[in-house]
Amino acid sequence: MPVAVSITDEILALKRERNAIILAHHYQESEIQELADAIGDSLELARKAQKFEGEVIAFCGVWFMAETAKVLNPERVVVVPDKDAGCSLVDSCPADQVRAFRKKNPDHAIVSYINTSVEVKAESDIICTSRNAVDVVNSIPAEQPVLFLPDVNLGNWVKKQTGRENMKIWQGACIVHATFLARKVVEARARYPEAVIAAHPECPSDVLRMADFIGSTSAIINWCATAPSDDVIVMTESGVAHSLRKVAPGKRFHFVPNENCNCSECPYMKMNSLEKLADSLRTLEPRVELSAELMERARLPIERMLALK
Repeated sequence: MPVAVSITDEILALKRERNAIILAHHYQESEIQELADAIGDSLELARKAQKFEGEVIAFCGVWFMAETAKVLNPERVVVVPDKDAGCSLVDSCPADQVRAFRKKNPDHAIVSYINTSVEVKAESDIICTSRNAVDVVNSIPAEQPVLFLPDVNLGNWVKKQTGRENMKIWQGACIVHATFLARKVVEARARYPEAVIAAHPECPSDVLRMADFIGSTSAIINWCATAPSDDVIVMTESGVAHSLRKVAPGKRFHFVPNENCNCSECPYMKMNSLEKLADSLRTLEPRVELSAELMERARLPIERMLALK
């Protein structure tokens, strides 16, 4: 009787056959993260892929992240387990509206959060991440007006940190972070009075005001490893628990439910699965296909960000 092949074994065999690397965002399901060659945030993963010498990148995240990986790795095949794994921030910021803004406001520097489509990146002057957004905005001459897009909460936080008055902010939001409620944080702190709070800057300002630390997903993980309490209330997508438990196994991490459900999960991130990952490696679909001209235009603002010290 033939021995049954597990889905994990199948994926690893396909990875070897395709000379592939598996990249997983911190918000993916734990079983995907366990199989990944690298785990990180979207830009971290795209840059790690540049050091990879193989032929195929299986990007377990959402579509805009895989687009960025393709822009930075134009010669490689980039696949995503589920093409419908999108992002509310991308949906909130259509490229035609950004082009229309630039036409009416040619004096503005357009700073685009990495959570945007490749078409929006191509219309931008410089890209930022949640980790470096303050530094990116500070790199622009103080007298030049700025449009920051698309996340309104991150934009408001950056505006406060930089003191930048001539900064317009797009009114987009993350469907997970934007629905965290301050009263839920108050309830969690009452339940865990010794806890400290770590929050992603995509959270609403009233949540951020209660945080002991504000930072990107990777920065939150690093901070939690040495946080001054064994109890940490974490205000970001709960998939990060996988990495948190590895860096700080002795700590207890508490995730606050959001407005829409008794969870803190991104439905788009959770669309990927081991079965879909296996299918994508087998068929090399869904595949990110971008024109050379679009990739070149999108690469320039990314490279401007990467050039900042």
